[in-house]
Amino acid sequence: MEMGTRTYEIRTYGCQMNVHDSERLSGLLEDAGYVRAGESEPDVVVFNTCAVRENADNRLYGNLGHLRPVKDGHPGMQIAVGGCLAQKDRDAIVKRAPWVDVVFGTHNIGSLPALLERSRVQSEAQVEIEESLVTFPSTLPTRRESPYAAWVSISVGCNNTCTFCIVPSLRGKEKDRRPGEILAEVEALVGEGVLEVTLLGQNVNAYGSGFGALAAAPDEVRAMTAGGGSAFAGLLRAVGQVDGLERVRFTSPHPKDFTDDVIAAMAETPNVMPSLHMPLQSGSDAVLRGMRRSYRQERFLGIIDKVRAAIPDAAITTDIIVGFPGETDADFEETLHVVREARFASAFTFQYSKRPGTPAATMDGQLPKEVVQERYERLVALQEEVSWAENKKQLGRTLEVLVAEGEGRKDGETRRLSGRARDNRLVHFRAPDEHVRPGDMVTVEVTYAAPHHLVADRAARSVRRTRAGDAWEARQGGGGAPKGVALGMPSIGRPAPSAEPVAAPSAGPSGPGCSTCS
Repeated sequence: MEMGTRTYEIRTYGCQMNVHDSERLSGLLEDAGYVRAGESEPDVVVFNTCAVRENADNRLYGNLGHLRPVKDGHPGMQIAVGGCLAQKDRDAIVKRAPWVDVVFGTHNIGSLPALLERSRVQSEAQVEIEESLVTFPSTLPTRRESPYAAWVSISVGCNNTCTFCIVPSLRGKEKDRRPGEILAEVEALVGEGVLEVTLLGQNVNAYGSGFGALAAAPDEVRAMTAGGGSAFAGLLRAVGQVDGLERVRFTSPHPKDFTDDVIAAMAETPNVMPSLHMPLQSGSDAVLRGMRRSYRQERFLGIIDKVRAAIPDAAITTDIIVGFPGETDADFEETLHVVREARFASAFTFQYSKRPGTPAATMDGQLPKEVVQERYERLVALQEEVSWAENKKQLGRTLEVLVAEGEGRKDGETRRLSGRARDNRLVHFRAPDEHVRPGDMVTVEVTYAAPHHLVADRAARSVRRTRAGDAWEARQGGGGAPKGVALGMPSIGRPAPSAEPVAAPSAGPSGPGCSTCS
């Protein structure tokens, strides 16, 4: 390392969008000459924050407090705060934590290197929050966390007005990328060895609405919708045609925009995976009206039935909020009914908590904590029962697993490796006799099922070395970059009683995240 080279670390909280933003922040910093921190304290710590999760602000300020004495003992160290909480709290952050050097928002992540330098030169905090998007994030340098699986953002922002969600006010109205730009990024990723991409959007299947009226949309959008289909279905088919791309996923869709042609595109495009994350939020029509969700229980279950008819092996996951203002016992029973009927493979389950600035925060009928807790525990117990029963159906099946890095916490103790099946289920499998790498494909037989994972303890049926495995190996050949993005996200398993996910599915290459804004 050259003398004077500054090191960095990024700590990420929240949803998949934040995780992908952190990849861009890493790219920006490395493009500006920073390198990832190793074992020593970094010169720059960046917090990429979330404003959706319960106690998000307490967690941030607690972490900032712990970091203050570290900074006092590390001359020249800088602390930056970005993301949704920064967009919301703005200069209040430096008032509560005056040792913070930089605050930037969701619309100007590209400003981070310049703000750090300005703060260093001027010896004072720099707060820069934009009200609208400055540069589409996909045009910024990116340091991908995985050489075999990648996020691809197709839109930013959200046009929905859910009463519990603050994201639209922090991320802005939906803006879509042109299809050609998306396809070019996917093709470039495949050229680098990536086998799996996950298309990202706050409301991913509303893609196309960000261009406004169809007559004003780019020619390529009009071409893909010429047959009357949706822009998202057309994009899904187009991405699926990229040569060398083996797995396509997307998250998170909204039931109101989930059309039959999207189901057809999923079923008819071989490399679109048989997995779907479809946020329910509540099974009660009355609660859905209060949430300002534009579908009802019958519509939701109808989508599930159509998906299963077209893709029988699809694993369907969801989001559910318990204890929304005014929710009655009868309303909650409707949610349990949908869980029984839909047979979700797993679910992110949340206890409702107030988010300042949202309509729901001032609604009548705020429920006592003990009532919400009791309902939450009943929902968790039911969903775990359903998840386990659905996973037991996988016993004896032969699955193709994309070998992952760091999925299984006990892999070293059990001498197993881990990865994701096509339907996104987590599989721990017996290590083959031959060497396999993250990014390679292994075909295994399921021998055991738990609520949150599958186990394959017989010898692997086959091992397929891939370009993605080659890419992973090449990265290790460079000494293996130390981790620079610490994901402040929950792991798979039963959570604490706060609003954290249970049986959370990995939504893509970087693990699970909060998707309550869909």
